[in-house]
Amino acid sequence: MGASIAVITNGKPYLIDFGPGVVRRASEAFNDGVEELALPNLTHAFVTHLHSDHTVGFADLIFTPWVLDRDQPMAVYGPRGIKAMARNIIRAYREDIDIRINGRQPQNTTGYKVNATEIRPGVVFEDNGLKVTAFKVNHGEIEEAYGYKFETGDKTIVISGDAAPSESIVEQCNGCDMLFHEVYSLEKFQLKPPEWKAYHSSYHTSTIELAEIATRARPKLLVLYHQIFWGATEEEILKEIRGNYNGAVVSGKDLDVFE
Repeated sequence: MGASIAVITNGKPYLIDFGPGVVRRASEAFNDGVEELALPNLTHAFVTHLHSDHTVGFADLIFTPWVLDRDQPMAVYGPRGIKAMARNIIRAYREDIDIRINGRQPQNTTGYKVNATEIRPGVVFEDNGLKVTAFKVNHGEIEEAYGYKFETGDKTIVISGDAAPSESIVEQCNGCDMLFHEVYSLEKFQLKPPEWKAYHSSYHTSTIELAEIATRARPKLLVLYHQIFWGATEEEILKEIRGNYNGAVVSGKDLDVFE
């Protein structure tokens, strides 16, 4: 259900969204050899939109790495409302913060803090050769939903977030190295009741629509993520894509690494 991607460059991880389980998955990846995802290193995150399946791991991301010795405040970038979300989470945990800082536990006083920035389309972050660009995507009635483009020294990675077909994704990818895009099975969509068809078709992207987007965007690798299977198998959803798209495509799974 949840969504989170880590882009790692120059030894630093940058998270996109923090759905449920994000900290535990980062810890598993660290144990699998992705050393950059040591929990104290989780200091930067970019939020596509404020739906709960993309943000419910925020409290865990604020407090667990802090308890495990992160001493830097988190830097979080996202749509309008991310400041209030960060502020209210910290308020909700004021008793925990107080006892850890003012009790006998020798906890640092900085690692739980959050510097939240509410963004607009354009370049939102630059650091040591990394440039992050936010761009608007169509996610139904959500007024502020963003995709992100990460440009490193040798890679361009575009992440859709939740999105119905959006011309901005084609424009931002434009031959990018990797395009991470959400998707739902068109075949299984046909079995949904009318009200759910109306919802999903205006908020999300079908396999056939994604095939058309990818054909025009020309990524070197298309990675399906945040998939809505509705009982379809991974191979079935890939077959739906490949019937209309000739490029390289994989269906992403938790803890997959793409280089």
